[in-house]
Amino acid sequence: MHERLLPASPNWYCSRSSDINSKGVFGFAAKNTIYLISVTESSTAVVGELAGHRERVSGFTFCHHPGQENVCASASDDGTVKIWDIEQKVSLKDHKAHQSTITALHWSPVQKDLVVSGDEKGIIICYWHNRNETLSFFPEPRNIFCLSCSPHNENHIAVGYKDGMIIVMDISRKNEVVHRLRGHDDEVHGLSWSPQPGEELLYSRLGESPEASSEVSTGVETGCYLASGSKDQTVRIWSTARGKGVMTLKLPSLKRRGVGVDPGVKERLWLTVHWPKGRPTHVVSSCFGGELVIWDLAKSGKQKWSLLGAAADNQAHSRIVFNMSSVCLGEHRLLLSTSMDREIKCWDLETMECCWTLPTLGGFVYTLTFSPVGTGCLAMGVGDSMIRVWNTLSVTNKYDTKTFWQGVKSKVTALSWHPAKEGSLAFGTDDGKVGIYDVFSNKPPQISSTYHRKTVYTLAWGPPVPLLPGPDEPPFSLYSCAGEGIIFQHNPWRLADEAVDIDGIIRRTNNIKHKLSPHTDLSWKPDGKVLAIGNEDGSVDVYQAPALRLLCSVQQHHKIINVLRWHHEHAGQPGVGHLLASGSSNAVVYVHDLQAVVESPPESPVLITEAFRSLTGHTAKITGLAWSPHHSGRLVTVCYDGTAQVWDVLGEEPVRNYRGHHGRLLCVQWSPVDPDVVWTGGDDFTVQEWAVSKQEHTRPPRGKKGMELEKKRALQPKSKTKKKKPADKGPARTEEAETPNGQEERAGGERPSDNDEAECEAVDKLALSAVKEPNGLADRGVPEKLQNGGKPPPFAKKESRDDKRRERPETLLKKRKGRSILPLSTSMDHRPKEELQEDCLTLAAVRHSEVPSQCLPGSGEHLHLGLFADRQALYRMFQEEGQSHVEGGHYDSAIYLLLWKGDITGALQLATDRGELTDHLVSMAPIAGYQVWSRTVEAFAKQLSFQEQFVKAASYLLSINRVYEAINLLKSHSLYREAIALAKARLQPDDHVLKDLYTTWAAVLEKDGHYSTAAKCYLAADCPFEAAKVIAKKGDIASMKTAAELARIVGEKELAHSLALRCAKELLAAQDWLGAQEVLRSQDSLLGHQLLFCTNELLLVRLAGTNGIGPSSSPTHSWSVPHAQSFLENVKDVWEQEFGVSPDEMEKMRAVHSQLKALENPSVASSVTMKQLLFHVSLDMTHCVLSWLLGDWGAGLEELLGAVARSGDVGSFCLMSDVCRLLFPQGIESISQYKAKLDPSDEQGTAVARGLEAFLSYVQLYAVWWASSGTTETSAGSLLENRLEGGPDVESGSEVGPGLDFCQTLLSEPHASFQATQRAIAEVQRRLSSMVQQHTQTQKSQGTAGDSECGEAPEQSSESLPALIARVSEHRKELAALPDHLKNIPFPEVVECCLVLLYMARTLHTVPPQLTDQALQLLRKHGPAVYPKASQNALADYQQCSALMTQTNNV
Repeated sequence: MHERLLPASPNWYCSRSSDINSKGVFGFAAKNTIYLISVTESSTAVVGELAGHRERVSGFTFCHHPGQENVCASASDDGTVKIWDIEQKVSLKDHKAHQSTITALHWSPVQKDLVVSGDEKGIIICYWHNRNETLSFFPEPRNIFCLSCSPHNENHIAVGYKDGMIIVMDISRKNEVVHRLRGHDDEVHGLSWSPQPGEELLYSRLGESPEASSEVSTGVETGCYLASGSKDQTVRIWSTARGKGVMTLKLPSLKRRGVGVDPGVKERLWLTVHWPKGRPTHVVSSCFGGELVIWDLAKSGKQKWSLLGAAADNQAHSRIVFNMSSVCLGEHRLLLSTSMDREIKCWDLETMECCWTLPTLGGFVYTLTFSPVGTGCLAMGVGDSMIRVWNTLSVTNKYDTKTFWQGVKSKVTALSWHPAKEGSLAFGTDDGKVGIYDVFSNKPPQISSTYHRKTVYTLAWGPPVPLLPGPDEPPFSLYSCAGEGIIFQHNPWRLADEAVDIDGIIRRTNNIKHKLSPHTDLSWKPDGKVLAIGNEDGSVDVYQAPALRLLCSVQQHHKIINVLRWHHEHAGQPGVGHLLASGSSNAVVYVHDLQAVVESPPESPVLITEAFRSLTGHTAKITGLAWSPHHSGRLVTVCYDGTAQVWDVLGEEPVRNYRGHHGRLLCVQWSPVDPDVVWTGGDDFTVQEWAVSKQEHTRPPRGKKGMELEKKRALQPKSKTKKKKPADKGPARTEEAETPNGQEERAGGERPSDNDEAECEAVDKLALSAVKEPNGLADRGVPEKLQNGGKPPPFAKKESRDDKRRERPETLLKKRKGRSILPLSTSMDHRPKEELQEDCLTLAAVRHSEVPSQCLPGSGEHLHLGLFADRQALYRMFQEEGQSHVEGGHYDSAIYLLLWKGDITGALQLATDRGELTDHLVSMAPIAGYQVWSRTVEAFAKQLSFQEQFVKAASYLLSINRVYEAINLLKSHSLYREAIALAKARLQPDDHVLKDLYTTWAAVLEKDGHYSTAAKCYLAADCPFEAAKVIAKKGDIASMKTAAELARIVGEKELAHSLALRCAKELLAAQDWLGAQEVLRSQDSLLGHQLLFCTNELLLVRLAGTNGIGPSSSPTHSWSVPHAQSFLENVKDVWEQEFGVSPDEMEKMRAVHSQLKALENPSVASSVTMKQLLFHVSLDMTHCVLSWLLGDWGAGLEELLGAVARSGDVGSFCLMSDVCRLLFPQGIESISQYKAKLDPSDEQGTAVARGLEAFLSYVQLYAVWWASSGTTETSAGSLLENRLEGGPDVESGSEVGPGLDFCQTLLSEPHASFQATQRAIAEVQRRLSSMVQQHTQTQKSQGTAGDSECGEAPEQSSESLPALIARVSEHRKELAALPDHLKNIPFPEVVECCLVLLYMARTLHTVPPQLTDQALQLLRKHGPAVYPKASQNALADYQQCSALMTQTNNV
C-alpha cells in the first residue's frame, strides 16, 4: 500500500530482538510489532509487518534451516511465544508456558522445530512447535539475560545471567548443567557460538598487550568456542570442551569526532557480540559509544581489533548498539546493527564500510512539512525529541536523512520552513519552546526567549504585524500558537527579544474590550494579506493584515478547531485561491469560499454560518489537512479514525482512502513534485509515502471495516502503570537522559533524553498533552503508546537506578577526573611530539626574546600557550574557549570561565540570555552590586517560572523584597494555597491583597465544586454570608443543615432562618419528621413552622392507610400516636406539652400567628401532589387552632372551611370526606358546638358555619346515595357524568337510606344564583375569547383580502360582540348586588346537589316531595347556566317518570 515507509525504532535493551534470514529479509521488533525489510548491499525497503502481540516484543529469531526461511518466532512481554509465516504474515502457533517476563529467545540451528526461550525467573522453555510440545528447565534461580543454542550440538544451550554467570546445559538430560563459566562480574548481554566446530589453537599474546590476555594451550578435538559480551567491558572467549575461558578482550578507549576524551568517562554500555558465519577467527562486538569492533582472534601483536566505518566520518552509530546479525548475499557478507540512535545500519564486512542507513522513529510523528525552497526536503517532528530532515528526491539513497537534536530536549510538535531562506527551519516543542535551526550547519539552534506555557502545536511564517518601518526589520515574522491559547509573534533576527502577543493588536485595531477566545490554530494566506485564526470555541476569525482588522467570523464548527489551511494561489480555476479548509473534533471538514470578504472587505465584520462545501465521511476528530499543489480543489485530510482521505472539494466527493497505518493519523503533506504522492505520519511511529491512484478504497471505513481498523489499533501497546518491584526481583531498566559527562560532550552539545519508554502522551489535535485546551481544559487527550516497545525489560530496572547513582556529576568528580573546562587547549596537548617541542621554543621566544614575536599566545593556533604567558594571553584564551563552549552549547563552562576572569556581570548576563542561571550563580550576584543582584534574581525567577518551578521562583523574589510580585506569581499559576500562606506570613492582616486571594480562590473552588474549602476561604476573608451560601449551594440536606448552623453562629439570622426552613422542608418531603423538627429547633425564630410541621405529622399519621394515602414507614414522634379525642383537641394538647404553646402566652401566640400568616397558602391546582395538598390543609388547620387559642372562633371556623373546601377544589372527594370525619366526628352536632361559641352578632362567622354545614351535608348526601345504590365510586364528578349525561341507571338498593332532611341546607337559592351567574360570566368570556382568537387568525392568514371572512365569523354566533359584552356587564351587576359572604365563603355546587336529589327521587323513590319540588325549581332556574346537558336530561327523565306514575295511578 505504501511506496516508502520510515518504521518505528527497534526496541532497546533486548539481547536478540532482530534477525535476518538467508533470503535477505531482516526482521526487528519495534514496540509490539515486527517490521520486515528487504535487504541488499545497496538499498532496503520495508516489505511488511507482523502484528499480533499486545505488548512489547522482546525477542525475534528466524528459522535458518533450508526451505524454512519464511518461518520465524517472537517473544513478548504479554507472555506469549509466537511462530509466524512471513509470506502470509500470520501467526501459525503460539504458547504461553512462561509465567514471568520473557527476556531471551533463539531458534535452534540444528533442530528445525525447536524454539528456546528464557525468562527473568530463570525458567527455560523448549518448544517443539511441530508437535506443539513444551518442556521446562530450571538450571539456575537467576535472572536470564540472553541465551544461544549451539549450531553443532542439538542439545547444548548457553545461557547468560544478570550476575555474570554463564552456563552450558544439556536439554536431553533434565536440568543437567555441562559447564558453569565464571569470569564476568556483571550482566551478560550477548552470547555467540563459533560457526566452526572444534577448537583450534589461538595464538597467545599474553604479556604483549594489556588489551587482551590468553590462556590457550594446545587445541582439543571436541567442543566449540563460545563468545560472550558483558557490562564489565570485556569480551570473553570460552572453551566448552574444557569449561574455561581462553581469551579476555578488553574494550578499547576510543577517540570520537577528533576530540580527546578521558578514558574513564564512558556512556552506558551494552556489549553484544556476534560471530559471523565463514569467519571463525573474527568476532564483532559493540563498544562504548556505538562503535562496532572486529576482533581478529588469530592475530598477534599490540592491536588485534579494527573499527567498522573508520575510513569515513559519521558512518558509525552515535549511541550504544543492541543487536547484530549477518547474512551472505551473493559475494557480499553483510552485517546489520540496531542502536539507541534509532538507526539501522548495513555493513560490508569485507570493506568494513557502511552500505546504507535506515532511519527509524521513536515517537509520535506530530508534524510534516516540505521546504518551499529546497524541493523535496521533508522535515519531520517526532516525539523522541529529534527533528529529521529527509531528502526525498535523493537518487543514491532513498532514506537520506539528517537528524537534529541539540537544544530540543522535548517532543517536536510543530515545524515550519522559512518561505524564502533555504535551510531555515522553525520548530516548536512540547515544553513550549520555539527555535530556529539552520539545517546546513552544525550550530545549535537559536531559541526564542519567550516560552509558551503549554505545548506548541502550530508555527507559521508571515509578514510582521503591524508593519515596522526601516530596512533592518525582517520581511517575515515567526508566529507560534500553543496550548494556552496565545499566539506569539517572534522576530527571527532577534529571538532574544520579547515576543509579542498579537491579541493586543487585535483588540486595539477592532476596539475589543472583552477577552478573546483561546486560539488553537492559525494559517496565513499564501499572499500574506489575510490571516485565519481558529479558536477553542469552534469559530474561525479572518483578519486583514497588517493591522489585523477583523473581516469575518466563521461560526460553523461546534468544537475546537484543530487545523486550518488556505488553498494555494496558483489554482487553475478562478476563485479557488480563496478557499479556506478547517477541521475540528466533530469529524467534518468545512471549506469556506472567502473571496467576497477578502477582495471587498466589509466595513463591519461579517458572520458566516454556511459552508461552501462540507466533507463528511471521517468518524473521528480531524488532525491534519493539505491542499494539493498540483490540482485545483484537491484536498487530503487525516483523522483519528486511522485513515487519510483525498477529496474533490469542488465536486464534494471522496476520491481515495488510505488505510496503511495502524494507529491514528496526526499529519499529512502532499508531495511538491509528484501529484499522485502523499506523505502521512501517525501515532504508530511511522511516516508513510503512498500513491493516491493505487488505493482501492474510496471512502473512510464504516461498519465492519471500521471495527477491523479498531482491532488493528487495539494491538498497539497501551500505557501501563509500572509497578515497583523489590530490588532482588531485578526491576526494569529505564532509558534516562545522558549524563553531562557522556557522549554529547564529545559531540559538543546536548543529547535528547531517551526516556521515551516511560513517556505516555495524551494527544489531541497533534496528539499532544492537553493540546488546544487552554487554562488546563482537558477533553481531548488519549495516552500515547510506549516508546520502543512499551516497557523496558523488568530485569534491568535496578541497573537504571544504579546507573543514575554512578553517573551523577558530583559522584563522578570524586571517582575520576572530570572533563576539562579548557577542551581546545587540552586537545592541542595531544599533537605529535615535534609540534609540542616547537611550542616550547615559541613560548621561550615570547617570554625571553627582546625581538617582538609574531606569535600571539592565547589565540589562534597558539591558543594553548595562553596558559603559560601573561594574564592578557590567558584572557584571550578564555575568550576563545568560552566562544567554543557557547557554540557547542556548553554554557556552564563558558560561564565558569567568565567567573574565573572576574567578570561576574558578564557571566550573569550570559547565563540570563541563555536561560542557564543556577542557584550558585545567583548566590554570587551580590558581589557585583545590588542592581545586578536584583536584575539577576528577577531573571532567575522568570526562568524558574518557564520551568514551572513557581514556588522556588517566588522564594527568590522574596529575597529582593518583591513580596507582592511573589504572591502574584503564585496566584497567576493557580497556587492559591501557597500564595495565601506567603501573604499571611509577610503582609499585614488587613492588607486587601490577602482578602482578594481568599475570595479569588473561593470563586475557583466554588466553580470546581469544592464548596467546603471555598467556605473556609470566605470565612477567612470575613465574608460569612458568602460562606454559608456556598455551603448550601450543593443543595443536599447535610449541606443546608451545616450552612444554617454556620449562619446562626456568625449572626446572619435571616439567612439561617431561610436555610433551616429549606432543610426542614427537604426532610419533610422525605417524611423525616424527627430530622425536620431537630433542624427547626436549632432556630429560635421558627416556632410557627415547628407547629405547622407538628400538625402535618399528626394529620398524616391519622390519615395513614386511608384512600390515596399509604401507610408511612418513616419513624415518627411518640406524641403522634392517635388518641381517642378529636383531632383538633389532640393538636392543642401536643402543642402545649411539646412546644409550650398555651393560651396564657398571648404575645407569643400572636407572633407565631403573624409568622405563619406570612406564608403563602394559595388555592391549589388539580395537578397538585397529595403531599403538597396535605401540607396546605395542615397550614389551614394550624391557623385554625392558633385563632381559637387567641379567642377568635370566627377566624378559626373560616380556616376549617378553607381546609375542607381545598380538598374539594382539586376533586379529591375522599380526602374531603376524611378531613370532615377528623374535624367533625359528631357531624352537624360538632359544627353546632363550634357555632355556639360564636358571637351572636358575628354574621361572617354564622355564614362560615353554614358553609361548613353545607359541605358536611354534601358529603353525607353522597354517602347516602352510594350506600343506597350499592356503588363504590370514589369520584363524585365521574358518578354524575355517568348517571346524569345519558348513562345507564343503577338498580335501587333493597333498603332505603336514612332521611334526607339535612339536604335542606344545600338547596340555597342565593348560592345557586351566585354560582349560576359565575358560570354564565365564564361562558360569555370563553365565547368572547374564541371570537377574538378566530378574528386574529383570519387576519394573519388572509390579510386585507380576508376582511369579509373575518367579519363573517361573529355572524356564526347567535349574539354579536356588543351583546356579549352587555351580558357580562349585566351579570357583574348581579354579582355586585349579592352579599359579600356569598362571594367569599365556599359552598358546594347547588345545581349538582339538585341533580343528585332528582336522580335519587327517580331511582330510589325516597326523596321527600318538598325537596324534590325545591330541587326542580332550582334546576329549572339555574341548571342551564351550570350543567346544561345534565339539567336537560334530568328534567326530561323526571317528567317521563312522573307521566308513567300518573298513568299507573289512573289505571
